[in-house]
Amino acid sequence: MEIKEVINNGTTLIDIEHIAKIYQMGAEYVHAIRDISLQIKKNDYLAIMGPSGSGKSTLMNIIGCLDTPTKGKYLFKDMDVSEMTDNDLASIRNKEIGFVFQTFNLLARSTTLKNVELPLIYGGYGASLRHEKAMKALVDVGLGDRVNHKPNELSGGQRQRVAVARALVTEPSIILADEPTGNLDSKTGLEIMNLFNELWKAGNTIIVVTHEEEVARFAKRIIKLRDGLIENDSVNHEQRSLIEDSQS
Repeated sequence: MEIKEVINNGTTLIDIEHIAKIYQMGAEYVHAIRDISLQIKKNDYLAIMGPSGSGKSTLMNIIGCLDTPTKGKYLFKDMDVSEMTDNDLASIRNKEIGFVFQTFNLLARSTTLKNVELPLIYGGYGASLRHEKAMKALVDVGLGDRVNHKPNELSGGQRQRVAVARALVTEPSIILADEPTGNLDSKTGLEIMNLFNELWKAGNTIIVVTHEEEVARFAKRIIKLRDGLIENDSVNHEQRSLIEDSQS
């Protein structure tokens, strides 16, 4: 199936309908997700929360096209993920979804610039355009003066900013962040969440998977999972005041 831009009459990027995910472990079956339906629209800022075993990591993997549901339907920009080939899914992950991980996942021997260029190399971009786009992404996250530094020459917060720049460099439809402040102290974590806020205000769609209430409160929508089901899906009315307080 050809991967192409789909112009919707509305603004829905992701439409998940009654998905389930079942793993077989020996003679037993584990229902990681039992029945979840949700829509994610362009410029949503969504936090997914839940205790261990709630299904949040499985849901994140399905949204990120790292895994597929056992049952139900997942439409990404009107494209049915179940009909995609492995190459289609790889293209979606590379071009449409920018991943930010708790452990940064940077190449230790490569410079900041080379780390950010990596998705563009996989995407087949030429060297000159890779350099231009990676430089812009680093400037956008406040690291224009750190392009030749290697990860061990950067603070934890700077390394996470490099990871965010790498996620942004392909201009993806969605930024998907897994516990993005998990390895950071509270002050640095706050800086990263303020960065996500700036990216959201610039028009990006952001999904944060977290177990931390303080992180989730930056999102405009909070989904809480329990036992593979959505326990609560609500608008976060505290978002604006929390952001203003953190930036004052």
